[in-house]
Amino acid sequence: MEELILRYGVILLFLGAGIEGEPFALAGGVLAHRHSLPVYGAVLAAIGGSCCIDQFWFHLSRYFSRTRIVRRVSERPAFQRAIELIESYPIRFVLLFRFAYGLRAVAPVAIGASRLPTWLFVPLNIVAAIVWGCLFTGLGYLAGPAFEQAEARYGKGIAIATVCLSVAVFVFVMRRGRPGK
Repeated sequence: MEELILRYGVILLFLGAGIEGEPFALAGGVLAHRHSLPVYGAVLAAIGGSCCIDQFWFHLSRYFSRTRIVRRVSERPAFQRAIELIESYPIRFVLLFRFAYGLRAVAPVAIGASRLPTWLFVPLNIVAAIVWGCLFTGLGYLAGPAFEQAEARYGKGIAIATVCLSVAVFVFVMRRGRPGK
């Protein structure tokens, strides 16, 4: 992944943050720490990718709800849970769904299918993407020295495995702290 990001820079980081999320934002932060990418470019790419993909899914669900892909997402078990949370806590849900790993994939589609107005979703989504992009790129930037030490001591493979394990632990801790778990 690092070689691809180095070659295609913030464009790949933008696409990766939108499609895959945290690993790309974290990698962007690590690469910014190494001065392989500009810090602000990495942050803006993570924010932009996250925001744009969620806008895409929201609008696809809102205006093209009969498409096969939207129907397939809406059949997932987490979709109904997302709808319930949107109806109960619309603003909090939009601001926090990026951090709810069980709902992350279905949330923008569910929001588009809900009664939440577009005029409210768009600014909330932008704010949430800014917080998310700054947080995960910043975590990657702060993890940069540890990644470099692990790479120097154990090689690149072990360093990447360490970062992946750290992300997995973070996800586990976040999921454990959610209400109802």
